[in-house]
Amino acid sequence: MNVATPHGSVAPGTLDLTADKPVPFGRLVKVELRKMLDTRAGLWLLISIVLLTGLVLVIFLINADDKSFVNAMQATATPQGILLPVLGILLVTSEWSQRTAMVTFTLEPHRGKVLWSKVTAAVLLGLAAVVLALVVASAVTAVGGTSDAWHDASLQLVLQYVVLQLLSVLGGLVFGLLFLNTAAAIVTSYALPIAFSIITSLVSSFHKVQPWVDPGTAQTPLQSGEILSGKEWSHVIVTSLIWVVLPFAIGMWRVLRAEVK
Repeated sequence: MNVATPHGSVAPGTLDLTADKPVPFGRLVKVELRKMLDTRAGLWLLISIVLLTGLVLVIFLINADDKSFVNAMQATATPQGILLPVLGILLVTSEWSQRTAMVTFTLEPHRGKVLWSKVTAAVLLGLAAVVLALVVASAVTAVGGTSDAWHDASLQLVLQYVVLQLLSVLGGLVFGLLFLNTAAAIVTSYALPIAFSIITSLVSSFHKVQPWVDPGTAQTPLQSGEILSGKEWSHVIVTSLIWVVLPFAIGMWRVLRAEVK
């Protein structure tokens, strides 16, 4: 507690923070983005996303029969869909596995602000991966595409691709918040949706509700490059609420109250 002197100044030996401004949110986002480059795991993950996106499109250019822009864009969805969740996970769990959470929350005590900066960083990195995929897919289509390679391209399909990839990275971030452990979050983020999809496919009583509860089924039209109908968008929204929004709220609640060691 600061003790003021009769003249209004702070007594010697005390720390006056009253004039200090809070850390800007933009600076926190920049720090989170820099963390992905400063750690070997994060750096190599970003490099892998770039390399695999380029490699898949080279293979597509060599082997695909229908070299359209939409098919090229779809080809990038698989490698990015696999790696983007890991990116989201590392944005959260690296704080706890490397024991830097105490430093982070000491420098910025408002944990909610730090967590939202991680969400923003995840969205920005996901968008950067999407831009990379679209640029390379456009280049591949321009170089080796068929004469009607652009006929099925549309802004709505591009936006659907953006939604698909952002759901991937945010889905990974959610598992990171829930487990705060990299290995557990990665394994569960892949195993749980697959196991749930298998169960809902095998049990006949789940067939009618499967598109409403299984993200794999709901997101199939997004992955196949179809224009979604209103009902299909409803499936995506409901499954996202179940698998992303609700777990995110639980994960935020846990991190806001977790003991930092």
